[in-house]
Amino acid sequence: MDRQAARHRIGILGAGNIFGRYAEGLRLFPELEVVRVADVDTARARQVAAEYGIPAWGDGDELLGDPSVDIVVNITPPQFHAKTVIAALENGKHVYVEKPLAATVEEAREVLDAATSSTALLGSAPDTFLGSAVQTARHAIDTGRIGEAVGATAFVRSSRAETWHPDPRAFYGPGGGPVLDMGPYYLAALVNCLGPVAQVSAATRVGSPTRRVTSPGRVVDEVTVEVPTHASATLTLASGALVTTLMSFDVWDTELPRIEIYGTEGTLALPNPNFFDGDVRLKRHGDEEWQVLTPVTELFGAVGTSEQHRRGLGVRDLADAIEGGPHRANPRFAFHTLEVLASFETSQRERRFVDLTSSCERPEPRPTTLATHREDSTP
Repeated sequence: MDRQAARHRIGILGAGNIFGRYAEGLRLFPELEVVRVADVDTARARQVAAEYGIPAWGDGDELLGDPSVDIVVNITPPQFHAKTVIAALENGKHVYVEKPLAATVEEAREVLDAATSSTALLGSAPDTFLGSAVQTARHAIDTGRIGEAVGATAFVRSSRAETWHPDPRAFYGPGGGPVLDMGPYYLAALVNCLGPVAQVSAATRVGSPTRRVTSPGRVVDEVTVEVPTHASATLTLASGALVTTLMSFDVWDTELPRIEIYGTEGTLALPNPNFFDGDVRLKRHGDEEWQVLTPVTELFGAVGTSEQHRRGLGVRDLADAIEGGPHRANPRFAFHTLEVLASFETSQRERRFVDLTSSCERPEPRPTTLATHREDSTP
């Protein structure tokens, strides 16, 4: 990396399973330099620092005390998000935290309060809605390609974490489950495209109460499930559009789409929102075939390769906001998506419709960087 080009120095808090995704993704931005990694397991921090050529490593206190670090990328487990984000903000560090913003809505309110009283900025995952796929879908909606949005469907399939993660307990504990683990990607895409949610009605249940872990290098053989693993909900958006969603760790095989958005003039089909890029398809009423829309922004990585697992676009978004640009992956957007998802369990427990207390603005679209084809404009 050209160190002269770096405008922001980053310390990554957490050296777990997704560390490499951030380390690889942040390398794409010469203005962002990772200078330190911290973990409660300092031996692990030292190992990944050596692997990725990061000059400093240690524990969290050392990271927060390092004056050369101005942005903390927090990839600790969800149950530690609130405490560690607040500590970083109080130390004057800008923070980008993995999703969810906090393990509970109550903790997330504390995080919002800390961000409001801090001079530092807070950003939060998911950032995949900043990728070419959701931005292309947003552009199609905003330019009238499907007319007025009437509704949408969203289906979360099992990530099968017990088959690939060495310690999948976080997926089945507080802050986890399909709703809070995978749901943020889907909600972020939907809110970006269609606007905030006003009301939630949901039903949830646990599938198997224990999960056998078969991943290579596993550190546990079995996981006890502490959160619902199968949820079905109807979301009423502030716009009046209705979203039907299924989020499940019990659906391993299916032919359901990821996300479809239905309008008075046509339908959009979106790819997996856990990735930045992929084909966005449009079929207007009267069309015989689906058409693949030209991406309106550059790709973050090659579709169908491991590059789609990289992370970092949200950190770049935060850096741009520090410099005065739009802040798209902002804390109010993240809080709203968390409150929506947390309302699933409230609706189930209290057997009622849940009116949301929060709202947010649709994030500003990213500038289009690729010329759209003639057939991609409104007829």
